[in-house]
Amino acid sequence: MKTVLSTKVLSHSQKELFLNSGIGLVEYNALKFNFLEVDIPQHITHLIFTSKNAVRAFLDQTPQLQVSNYSVFCVGEKTKLLLEKNYLNVVKMAENASELAHFIQKQRPKEHFLFICGNRRREELPNILSENNIRYDEIEVYQTELVPKKFNRSFEGLLFFSPSGIKSFLLENSIKDSWLFCIGHTTAQEAKKYSKKLIIANKPTVENVLVQAINKLKTA
Repeated sequence: MKTVLSTKVLSHSQKELFLNSGIGLVEYNALKFNFLEVDIPQHITHLIFTSKNAVRAFLDQTPQLQVSNYSVFCVGEKTKLLLEKNYLNVVKMAENASELAHFIQKQRPKEHFLFICGNRRREELPNILSENNIRYDEIEVYQTELVPKKFNRSFEGLLFFSPSGIKSFLLENSIKDSWLFCIGHTTAQEAKKYSKKLIIANKPTVENVLVQAINKLKTA
């Protein structure tokens, strides 16, 4: 049986996508996220999030948050849904950090932003903001820890959801001849360092990564 390895443990509904596909699934969490105790500045009301974990850590630190005070700019549909579920006003959702930074540069260049992020955040967004003299502060609210795990077998497909997930997997394993299925272009940039056999999801969602893997491996 063809089998894929997911570098994050999937939800029950996500696993169901594999049930009738004839493709096996192995899963583990390649990353661990640790929320930090920090003081969130209250005077900056324009917030930037590029991950759901940053949102969760932020909400964990501010349970008495007056959400009506904030205007939020974020990356990713799932991040947007989590913000809105917690009654935060999302002004702009972009598919990636560069797109969001360019939106801010063009549409909100005079505002002061708070970039809420983790220790492994990428450089694209802060670089673009800095190059365009847009005021922002940055606060680290969680840390990403790589969790190595060795697999004494090969897989027809590997599912990756972040560049850090790829780095974690490679601490104990090699890509070999697997197809790599990536959630977005940022993850794919890291994957291209190790293989040309990769497919990027049409939409940056876990579900679409699974669909791409099933469609490819059923016909391969």
